[in-house]
Amino acid sequence: MSALAQDKQESPVEQELVKLTARAAEKVKTIRAEEKIEDGYGLRLKVMGGGCSGFAYDMFFDQAQDVDQSFESQGVKMLCDQMSLMYLVGTEIDYVESVQGSGFKFTNPNVKSTCGCGSSFSM
Repeated sequence: MSALAQDKQESPVEQELVKLTARAAEKVKTIRAEEKIEDGYGLRLKVMGGGCSGFAYDMFFDQAQDVDQSFESQGVKMLCDQMSLMYLVGTEIDYVESVQGSGFKFTNPNVKSTCGCGSSFSM
């Protein structure tokens, strides 16, 4: 098998629905440990109506529901309902620290515009 064909077969990153960076995954794991979140809970990713641009992101630990899609990135189990997932496919979530503050940053290729505050978006 050629190296090129082998690279195409062994490319799990391309198959990730939503990707956490290593820094974001470490922060999620730290929060889980500090708050003593049980292993049965996953990180729920949600898109909700609201914010100044129409949609906003939400993340919290939750138990899986029958309608959820479950997937993993960087060793973190994530959960997402089908409606939210259609807005999040291809998104990369990073954790950033700066003088303006720290938090999770969503880089979503599906977004058409974001607001000035950086916490909401439009599709």
